[in-house]
Amino acid sequence: MAASANAKPNSPSHDTMPAMAASAPAISQLPVWQMPLKALPSWAHSDKGVGILDRTLGASRANKRRRGRRGTGKVRITDVALLAGVAPITVSRVLNAPDSVAAETLRRVREAIDRTGYVPNMLAGGLASSCTRLVAAVVPTIASPVFQETWQALTDTFADAGYHLTFGQTGYGGAREDELLDAIIARRPDGIVLTGIMRSPLGRRRLIAAGIPVVETWDLTPTPIDMLVGFSHENIGVAVAEYLHSKGRRRIAVITAADDRARRRAKGLTVAAARLGIATALAPELPMFVAAAPGTLGSGRKGLGDLLARHPSIDAVFCSSDMLALGAVIEAEAREIPVPEGVAVVGYGNLNFAADAFPPLTTVSVDGPAIGHLAARCIIDRAQGRSVPEPVVDVGFSLVERASA
Repeated sequence: MAASANAKPNSPSHDTMPAMAASAPAISQLPVWQMPLKALPSWAHSDKGVGILDRTLGASRANKRRRGRRGTGKVRITDVALLAGVAPITVSRVLNAPDSVAAETLRRVREAIDRTGYVPNMLAGGLASSCTRLVAAVVPTIASPVFQETWQALTDTFADAGYHLTFGQTGYGGAREDELLDAIIARRPDGIVLTGIMRSPLGRRRLIAAGIPVVETWDLTPTPIDMLVGFSHENIGVAVAEYLHSKGRRRIAVITAADDRARRRAKGLTVAAARLGIATALAPELPMFVAAAPGTLGSGRKGLGDLLARHPSIDAVFCSSDMLALGAVIEAEAREIPVPEGVAVVGYGNLNFAADAFPPLTTVSVDGPAIGHLAARCIIDRAQGRSVPEPVVDVGFSLVERASA
């Protein structure tokens, strides 16, 4: 059928579309459905033009129905490929391994994806390739500020590589850990990031049997399940004891939250204090106050009050978090005990308020972003079939000296 002389320029019919495409001076001799997005005529970017392209691509869909991967709607990966002027495998690479695609091709494909509204069916793709692009992080709580920089680094590093991160909370007691792991393993993620060491024998057996890449973080052990990025909590306690001893403190006490890692920091301090001859300066055992986890400012105040009631001559206190340490400082000031002259206070975490507290907190700093980035790279490399050069990494820690001790 010949093109109608009365047809409106911005509203081409299905019959007139090829004639208009051929008459546009900036368009090549390729059919419109094979042109890169940037070469499409202006009418193709209008709502009506998109509808025409959709109908035009219908024949392509019919011809390649068996080969094209289904998306979550009617648009297929082959449609995106035709609109971007690339092969379907290139679209797949953009979705799954964007780092392997040239910048200009990446831009064209992403523009085509945005234009068509294509959303890949990750379930179908996962069944076909055994790759879900999903990683699970098992954490005690997403509310703790101690871990937030690690969570952010994990999220950013995975996102840059085309992976999505989901969080599951176990609480500090770990009672829900095995049940949560069962639910995660059943969904076959590409990797699992654990906060701390997997202590449950049942959990260890299930993770090893599943064959899913696993990274344990924020701790050290000579027997990791798979990969490990962390540091020694016992060594932190030792370093704090030696630091306080070097400052002339001999009557040391501890305020700790009731979680395994915090208790091991306290244990490290106790062992070092015994070696230094100051463990029994106040009592047969190093005085300790145990608060519910996670530690709060109120628990820090209560902890110092309890310790002073039992041992008024305390001259230093090590707190298992900066929040507990801030509470201890406030309680000391309320009792008109100067910090650090009357009692020195050391925290853990180097949280964003530590340097701005009054007095500024002496604390232990751990490189949380490095832990997150390294853990994510371990999972990504293993999931993509690459070897991990350092499956166990000790990131260490540093003691930040400020005015509170």
